[in-house]
Formats: sequence, structure tokens, C-alpha cells
Amino acid sequence: MADEREDVQKKTFTKWINAQFAKFGRRYIEDLFNDFRDGRRLLELLECLTGQKLAKEKGSTRVHALNNVNKALQVLQRNNVDLVNIGSSDIVDGNHKLTLGLIWSIILHWQVKDVMKNIMAGLQQTNSEKILLSWVRQSTRNYPQVNVINFTSSWSDGLAFNALLHSHRPDLFDWNAVASQQSPVQRLDHAFNIARQHLGIEKLLDPEDVATACPDKKSILMYVTSLFQVLPQQVTMEAIREVEMLPRHSRVTREGHIQVHHQQRFSQEITVSVPQGPSPSPKPRFKSYAYTQAVYVTPPDQKRRQVPPQFLETVEEKTFSTSRMGSEMDIENYQTALEEVLTWLLSAEDALQAQGDISNDVEVVKEQFHTHEGFMMELTAHQGRVGNVLQVGSQLLTIGKLSDDEENEIQEQMNLLNSRWESLRVASMEKQSNLHKILMDLQNQQLAQLADWLTKTEERTKKIDLEPLGPDLEDLKRQVEEHKAFQEDLEQEQVKVNSLTHMVVVVDENSGDRATAALEEQLQHFGNRWAAICRWTEDRWVLLQDILRKWQHFAEEQCLFDAWLTEKEDVVSKIHTTGFKDQNEMLTNLRKLAILKGDLEMKRQMMGKLKSLSQDLLVAVKNKAVAQKLESRLESFAQRWDSLVQRVESNSKEISQAVTTTQTSLTQTTVMESVTMVTTREQILVKHAKEELPPPPPHKKRQLLLDSEIRRRFDSDTTELHSWMTRSEAVLQSPEFAIYRKEGNLSDLRQRVNVGESTCIYVC
Repeated sequence: MADEREDVQKKTFTKWINAQFAKFGRRYIEDLFNDFRDGRRLLELLECLTGQKLAKEKGSTRVHALNNVNKALQVLQRNNVDLVNIGSSDIVDGNHKLTLGLIWSIILHWQVKDVMKNIMAGLQQTNSEKILLSWVRQSTRNYPQVNVINFTSSWSDGLAFNALLHSHRPDLFDWNAVASQQSPVQRLDHAFNIARQHLGIEKLLDPEDVATACPDKKSILMYVTSLFQVLPQQVTMEAIREVEMLPRHSRVTREGHIQVHHQQRFSQEITVSVPQGPSPSPKPRFKSYAYTQAVYVTPPDQKRRQVPPQFLETVEEKTFSTSRMGSEMDIENYQTALEEVLTWLLSAEDALQAQGDISNDVEVVKEQFHTHEGFMMELTAHQGRVGNVLQVGSQLLTIGKLSDDEENEIQEQMNLLNSRWESLRVASMEKQSNLHKILMDLQNQQLAQLADWLTKTEERTKKIDLEPLGPDLEDLKRQVEEHKAFQEDLEQEQVKVNSLTHMVVVVDENSGDRATAALEEQLQHFGNRWAAICRWTEDRWVLLQDILRKWQHFAEEQCLFDAWLTEKEDVVSKIHTTGFKDQNEMLTNLRKLAILKGDLEMKRQMMGKLKSLSQDLLVAVKNKAVAQKLESRLESFAQRWDSLVQRVESNSKEISQAVTTTQTSLTQTTVMESVTMVTTREQILVKHAKEELPPPPPHKKRQLLLDSEIRRRFDSDTTELHSWMTRSEAVLQSPEFAIYRKEGNLSDLRQRVNVGESTCIYVC
């Protein structure tokens, strides 16, 4: 039954959460228990409900998940949401029961109390469930088939839902058709579809989950509140008083003791304690600290009480009604009730035995403690039944209408029942006391271990802070790896810290605050120290990552610059400044120097960039050794740079001087080459002329003509050659030639001279 109810709640709560996400276009959840474990979806839900933007951890480790859930719990506390014994580790570990409890607390606050706060204030009422039930009964009083007295079985047949809708919107469907012809599942499906189509209420419930003997109360409450939110909300005090007069399923007997006396044969007084109405302080108090600790407080004087009163609140006791005790007091009813109680008593004894020995693991002991808590609640629920059976037996003996054998049998039965009940009670109390003692010892050990770890870790952080960063990149990488190991240690300790999020402490109710004050102060102190270490870890990680990034950038840039300088130094060393074989070699070296000068000019800003990067790095590192190393490297680069520039300038001057020295010889050589070429050309022309001439005429006359023609052509060519030489000299002496010589590029000049030369040759 518990598993079925858990499945129903999981399904219903998931639909409610997705309905909230749908309003804001958020992605739906699929598995309530798994999707909330990292805390991110939980924070998204609270963003939808509060309208506030909530920061989330970027990482995906357990520490980040716990921090997310802790933030969510803090938001809930600020919004006055009641949280009982729920810690971040429960949600991160996927604890089904506590995850459902957390979501129900959220639904109860924003879906139930928030919707009904105005009408509760107007009616001066604080019980939202009572007001909601009053509203339902007032709305459905004209429907004789409907009698809603609770939020469980009264809704199973589907009539209550349909009647509630029809009372406010009779135009939507025919009541008689729904009431008389359909099955419970069909009626429920009809009501849910009508509410969705006409009132905009999501179909949070499945008909099959409601059409049971005892539907889930929380799911019904949640859905009925949704109807209350959109339908008229008139509630009268008369309706509230009517609900207050309803017969309760179980009542708590207010009689302090039941004294059973046998007038003749049974002189021993049997005292059975029963609950005395509301307990003075029955509800556990939970105090939250820096990382969600909880102190579990129970009332005092447990050994003097028959049943621990911390479990007496909101427990439904299965007692015999007073009318049956009064009007049907006979031995058959007594025997039936006795058999039922003894059967339960036997199963309770087996259940206590099945709990086993107490573990030495603190988390297991906590589970055993809470399991035993449920067992004690079961004892409380049946305590009234034991007392009632003893009361009936006492009344039967008092009336005196029984035979001696019957009286003896009842006396033995009452003795047996009382003896077994007392044995079970004492054994349960001893088990609870032992559980708490062992649990407190284990928790104190945890506190001592945590204190020792905090002290050692704080010393470790101080030592790390004193260690300078660097002084080399490899040293910094080692420090980054060491910090990763430190973070892993922190995550492992987080598991132990999470174990302290549910400290179970039993104290006297009269001195509860005083008894927990020292523990609260200790936990608060531990929480502050733990938070400081976490902040230091995060801050140092950010610092290391920033320095590593800057250092790697500087290292890459300096490596590239070093390689570039080495390359240019090699180029300069291979440039010749004297002893040129020919003009082409001189021009080639001049071109290399010109290119190198351009590269130097383009790379000049690199020195400034390296200096800026080193300054950024030094501001972050704050290490004198690192500063000295960086300054030494920058100084080395500056010296190499200056040396390279000086060598380039020196080589340029030497080649320029070589050009000046050789320009005259170059000019003469060019002229001689031109003359030679002209002469050669003339010889070729003469040869061809001879080959092409027709047979000579008479020798003497033709010779005179040939000599005259050759002389004429020679004079013309000589004049042209002289003109070219004059132009060449003018070019070599012009300012333009000085510019070419200065830049080391004579190719254009040579081209111009050659053009003139070619022209001359062609003319010749």
C-alpha cells in the first residue's frame, strides 16, 4: 500500500510540477526522483513560483548538486515553507520519501495555503483543510448522493467531483446522466475532462488512482484546491461549524488512567497509560544551521511514560467507539476485540525482533532510529485499543453476570495482555534509548573528526598561501594539479559533512533550548569554517586558472618571437657586404636587406606586446622570482633586437658604399659592352651585306661606291652611340640614381640603361 501511494504521489506531483513549467515554457521533468537530484530543476521550479532568478552551480559534481539543493532549501526557508527533517543529501541521494515530502511542502505552501490565505484571513481560521472541506460540503449540500467527510474515500466514486463542478457550473453537463449511468472511473474521467476543457485545470489525477478504497489524500487535496482557485469561494461560518461537528474517525481518550479492580479475586491494580489529549510538546523541532543541520527534540521523562509522547500527534488510533462499549458490552464482543489486539501484539513483537542489532555505521543507525520511530507510532496507534479491551474486561467483571470460569479466564487474559503489552513497551523504550545513545556517540565522533579535519585543512590552506606561485610554468601546472587533489579531498569530506545535516538529539523539553544551544553554536562554528574553506578553494581555483592562461599565452608569444629573432639573425649572417662576384649578387643582397628592414618594422610592436603580457602576469602572480625571470627574458629579447637592427643598418651602409665605389666601373663596363655589341653588330651586318650583294661590277668603280656607303653608315651609327653614352652619363649623375643606390635596388636603373642600350644596338 505504501509503495502504491508513493507511485500515485510521484505521478501526481510530477504532473503538477510540469504544469508550473508549462506556464514559463520550461522543459518538463520525466523522473521526479532523478531529475531533482542535481538541484538545478528544483531551483527552476522555485524560480517559476517565486518569480526570482536563482543562481545555479555550473559544475556537475556532488558538491555542486548539494550546493544547488542547499540554495533551494534556503529559498524555501525564506518563504516560510515548513521543512521537517529534509536535508540536501536526501534529495541528492534520491530519497523517495523525503523528495515527495519536499515537493508536498512546496505544493502545500504555493498551491494550498497561498490560494486560501485570503479566505482564511477573512474567516479568522488557520486550518486550510477544514475550510476546504467546509467549502466542498457547502457546495454539494443539494446533492443527496454526495456526503464528503474527508479527502480520501469520499471522492472514490467520482460523484463529489462532478457535484462540485455542477453546483457552480450547471450549464456544463447533465447531473442525472452522470450520476446514474456511469461507473466510478467514467465519472472521475468526466469530471477531470470537464475541469480541463472549461476551467483550464490540468488533469493532475488519473481516474484509476482515485477509484480505490482509500485514494491518496495529498493528491485529492491538491486537485480540490485547484478547483477552489477557479470556482466561487463563498464559505460560511455555519459550514465550518458543521465540519467541526462531524464525527471523527478516531478519538483520543482523555482519561488519564484506567483502573481495573476485581472486587474479590483480582486485587492487583493494572494501570495502562493512554494519551492525555494534545501532548505539551509533541512535535519535533528542527533547527537549520549553516549547512542544514537538524536537531531532533523529544519530550522528557520517557521512562516514566508508557508510550513516548513524541509520536502522539496526528496519529489515527483504531479504537472501539464509545457507543459499542456502552450498548454492546458482552463477552463475545470482548473476545473478538481481545483476539484482534493479541494478533496485533504478536505481529508487533515480531516486528521489534526483526529490527535486528544496532549497527556501528552512523547512517545505518539513523535509518534504524527512524524505522523504530515508525514502530513507536504504531504502538501509539494501538495503545488505545489495549486500554479499551482492558476496560471492557474490567466492566464485565464488575457487572458480575459471568460464571466463575469465565471470570477466571478474563482475568488470565487481562493479565496476559497487560504483561505482554508492558514487555513490548519496555523493550521498545530500551531499544529507542540504546539507538539514541549509540547514535549520539557516533555523531560526536563525527563532530570530533570534522573538527580535526577542519583544523588540518586550515593549516594546509595557510601553508599553500605562503608558497609563491611559479616560478616556472611547469611549477604552476604542478600547483594546479595539487589543487585538484585538494578539491577531491574536499568532495570526500563533503560526504561526511552531509551526514551531519540530520543530527538526531534527544533532550529534555524543559531545557531543550539550553541543551541545544552549545550544539547549535558548535555546528554554526563548523559551518562557518567549512564555508570559508569552500570559498578559499573556489577562489584559488579561479586564480590558478587565470594565471595559467596568462602564463601560457606569454610563453607562446615569447617562443614565437624567439624563433623569429633566431631566423632573422641567421638571415643577416648570410648577407654579403663586400667581394661581390657580379652586379646580380650585389642586387640580391640589397633586396634581402630591404625585406629584412620591412620585417623589423612590422615586428617592432611585438616587444611592447610582450612587455604588456608580462605586466599582466606579474600583477596576478606577485612573485619576485618570476618578475626577475621575466625581466631577464625581456632584456635578452631587447638586446637581440637592438643587435639585429644595428647589423642590418651596418650591412646597408657597407653595401651602399660598395655601390658608390663600383658605379663608375659599372658605367664603363656597360659602355664597353655596348661598343662591343655595336662593333659585333656592324661586322655581322657587313658580312650579311657581302653575302647578299649581287656580283660586283667592274672592280674599280664598285669599290669606290662600297667605301662611300660603309663610311656613311658608320658615321650615322657612331653619332647614335655617342648620343646614348651622353644619356647614360646623365642618368648615372642624376639624383634619382642616388635614391636607387641608397635603397639598394638597381634593377630599375639597370633596366632603363639597358633599354637605351637595346635601342642603340637596334639602331646600329
